[in-house]
Amino acid sequence: MRIPTNLKHKPVIVSENYENIDGRYAYDSDAKGLSLGLAQWNDRGKVDISAKIWRYTGEKWSRQSEEMPLHRVLDLAILICRTKLHFKEAYRYEKSYDTKNPIIERVGLQGDAMTVSVCIDNDRINEDIELFSRALSDDDELISERLNTLSGILKEMGY
Repeated sequence: MRIPTNLKHKPVIVSENYENIDGRYAYDSDAKGLSLGLAQWNDRGKVDISAKIWRYTGEKWSRQSEEMPLHRVLDLAILICRTKLHFKEAYRYEKSYDTKNPIIERVGLQGDAMTVSVCIDNDRINEDIELFSRALSDDDELISERLNTLSGILKEMGY
């Protein structure tokens, strides 16, 4: 299925077979493609690049398609990596986190820091964190494959 080029997001680089590799939804996904392109929110004289996940309902392109600035995509990757690292050692805590200090880490970015923490405002956090941990473990092969690929590409780029 071809990603549309007549909408506000203007694709430049695409992966049009994403539904074949969409994790546990592979071959049965409504996420049909990924693209990097010119953002739909661009103003005259200002051009931003965005990443977009293209969803197709079977009849039309979905409004649930998501578009994000590239730095947010990378921030999500940082959050995923830091979360995965936390759960590697979470067995040390009775409730999978330090209940006295739910902050996992502050990741320095742009002169400040992104705080990564357990959401203690969730009134079912103790139950939900165990479900999350199990799901993260169940998807470890899918996530690790992608992180290994990302690691190789980053090394090739000199990072």
